[in-house]
Formats: sequence, C-alpha cells, structure tokens
Amino acid sequence: MRPAAPVALSAVVLLLATPSPAAAHGLGGGRDLPLPEWLFAWAAGVVLVVSFVGLSILWQRPRLRELADGRSVAVPAGVRVGGRVSLGALGLILYGTTVWAGLSGTANPQANIAPRMVFVAFWVGVPVISLLFGDVWRALSPWRTIVDLAGWIVRRTAGPGGLPQPVTYPARLGLWPAAVVLLAFAWLELAAGDRDDPFVLGLVALLYGAAMLIGVGIFGSTFLDRADGFGRYFHLASTLSPLQWEDRRLRLRVPGSGLARIESAPGLAAVILTLIGTTTFDGVSGGDLWTTDGSLGPTLQDAFGDLGLDTATAGTAAATVGLLLCVALITALVLLGVAGVRSVDRARLRGVDVLGRFAPSFVPIALGYAVAHYLSFLVINGQALGFLMSDPRGDGSDLFGTAAWGIDYDVLSPEATWYLQVVALVGGHVAGLIAAHDIALRTFRGPRSAARSQYWMLAVMVAFTSLGLWLLS
Repeated sequence: MRPAAPVALSAVVLLLATPSPAAAHGLGGGRDLPLPEWLFAWAAGVVLVVSFVGLSILWQRPRLRELADGRSVAVPAGVRVGGRVSLGALGLILYGTTVWAGLSGTANPQANIAPRMVFVAFWVGVPVISLLFGDVWRALSPWRTIVDLAGWIVRRTAGPGGLPQPVTYPARLGLWPAAVVLLAFAWLELAAGDRDDPFVLGLVALLYGAAMLIGVGIFGSTFLDRADGFGRYFHLASTLSPLQWEDRRLRLRVPGSGLARIESAPGLAAVILTLIGTTTFDGVSGGDLWTTDGSLGPTLQDAFGDLGLDTATAGTAAATVGLLLCVALITALVLLGVAGVRSVDRARLRGVDVLGRFAPSFVPIALGYAVAHYLSFLVINGQALGFLMSDPRGDGSDLFGTAAWGIDYDVLSPEATWYLQVVALVGGHVAGLIAAHDIALRTFRGPRSAARSQYWMLAVMVAFTSLGLWLLS
C-alpha cells in the first residue's frame, strides 16, 4: 500500500467520527428516530468503504459507456411532435404566468405564485423530473421554444439569403457563464434581502429570458447549451436518468450510466462545485454554526455594520461572504482529492486536466445534496402550486376551482423524510464513487493503479457524506 493510502484511510476514520456531535442539534422529531444520527453517519461511511472495496475487486474495466448504450426504441413522429409542442407550450405558459404574476400581482409572497414557481417548481422540481424522465427541459425551456418557433417562421418567410450566420461562441468560455448564472441565482435565493419579492422575481425572470434570446441572436443555439446555467444543471441531472431522449428515438439505459457521456468543457467543474457549495451554504445558514450569537453569521454582519452598512445590507453582505466561502471550501476539498488522484502519475497528468476529467463523478453528489436538502421543501411547498394556479396574482381569482385547496403538512413523517434524505445522500455518493472508479480505469494503466488513485477520492466522498448528514441533522 502506498504512503497516500493509510493517510486517506485514516482521514476516512476521522471523518466517520465527526458527525456524532451534530446529533445534539437534532432533526425535526430527530429524538424519536429509531436510530441516532451518528449511527446513520457511520453506516453511510461503511457503505462507501465497502463499495470502494467491491469496485476494486469486481469492476476491473470501464463499463459505464457500454451501459450507457442501453437499448434504443423508435418514437413515432406523432408522439415526438405532439410531445414537443405540448411541452413547449406548457413551458411558455408557466414562464409567462410567472412573469405576469410577479410584475402585476400582490406583493405578498405567500399569495403570489411567482416565488413558488421559481424556487419550488423550477429550481427543485425540474431537476427531480430530469432525474426520473431525462432531459425534458430541452422541450420545456421557454427561450428554446421561442428560438425554435422564430427559426421555423424565418425558414418559411425569409429570402434566399436568410439570416446572417451567428458569431462563433468562444471555446475558452466553455461553461463558465453557466457557472456564473448558477452562483448569481444562489445569491438571489440565499443572500439577497428581497429574495421573496414577487416583483423582483418576475423582473429577473423576464430579464434572464431576454438575455438568453439576445445571446442566441449573437451566437446561435450553442449559447443556450453553454451559457444557460439552469439548462446545464438540468441536463447534468438527466445523465442519472434511465431515459435519454434523442432526435427520433428513446434510449433505455442503466440509471447513472449517462455520466460517462458528459462532454468535458472549460467550466464544467465550476458548474458542479457551485451547485454543491451553494447547497452546502443553504444548509449551514440555517444551523447553529451560522445563526447563534457569536457564530460566523452574526460576527460577519456586525463587522459589516461597523463599516456603516444598515442592518439589511450588512446581512446580505455577510450571507454573500458565507456563500462564497462555502463554494471555496468545497472546491478546496475536491482539489485535495484531485491532488491525491494525480499523485499516481504526476508526470503525465496536470491538476486542471484531472479536475475536468473527474468532474462528472461529482454530479451525483450535487444531485444527492439537492434532493436530500430540498425534499421536504418540495413536498410541502409543491402542494401550494395547486391552489396558486387558480389565483396566481393573489387577487381572489379561482380559475380552476382549486383556490380553496390547502397543504397537508403530515404527508411525510419526520422519520420517513430522514430515511429518504439519507438514501438520496448516500445513493448519490455511491454513484459518484462508481463514476470516479470508472473514470480512473479509463485514465490509468491497469485496475491496480486506478484503485490507488481513488484512495483520496474515497476520503473526499466520505467527507461529503458526513457533511451532508451533519447539515441535514
């Protein structure tokens, strides 16, 4: 065993031990759980270690790309066209409703549909749908629908010259604009003082749609593939789905095997690490580490207050710093794992190449964090969409006869919620471990070198699992 191995495995043992103090914080109804939270953490760590050993023994050659081929079935033209048109129209209606309600409806965020449409249906609901049914956002995307409709009209009305050729999208930009979009949205959600203001959300949705259309007008549809942070996020989520929609066919594949088909691009790692880091801050900002007297949140807010900022602005500034710190810390942890991977063959591999190569293995972790963290939020607040669709502006309307509906807060018990969260979190990390091992087999010469390269990555996976369970508890 190389020197890095005992160090990494020692880190695993240390990380397995760290979640136990967090049990004192409890989860809503946590003291009534059949098992204590620290036992869940140990069990999760053991699952990862056993999975790592099993992969080293049984997974001797790359398999994900082969599994991703799956089985392809033809989709009738009527189903394709009808589904595309229906989903495109639905996306336009929902987007238009959000903008309309946000800009012209009540300022009460509980009575206006815009906040829940943005933060529940869009931000949380679409990734879950993508996990189950594939990249449906390509059909739902309102700006992609507008672009397709405009292109259809131009092809039938323009002269022989048609439209001018778009400018070539700069290859060096890659997915960095998408990462910036996701970080900016996380700031709006977690740091901005007026994050729930329906008017602000309606205006932001309108301006973002306009920016996407302007970008397409300059760079063509490639702009949506590269710069639309939400589209990129939802596409990454769809790589874990058993369904892959193609032009004329539907591919059925092993869930998670689509990770092997993720195309490498500058900024891919930034997109994924931004997702993990911002979700981490969402968890941290609601706990004692951030909220109690003398903790980081109040300390930062007081520091900004001493600079002359008012209370609201100081709170926003403190949350901004916390958000950036969480992204930076998550990035540093991943870079530590990348350094361990690179130690197997430093002469041949550059750090940035290793980070880009192994970035897809962190997609399941990002989605596992998101599902675990937002599960109860989606189940509870998603029910509100039923009655808000009848009264989107909060003006007393009852368009579909559902305005009197309510929310069943007991639809998920605390115990059921906790178990589902743990399954999502641990499942995401096991999937990430499988993907990382498969990538290592494609990167290094022989299964033994591939296994050695993953010692540090295993420690990173256990660290993420422990962190996620601590945040949930």
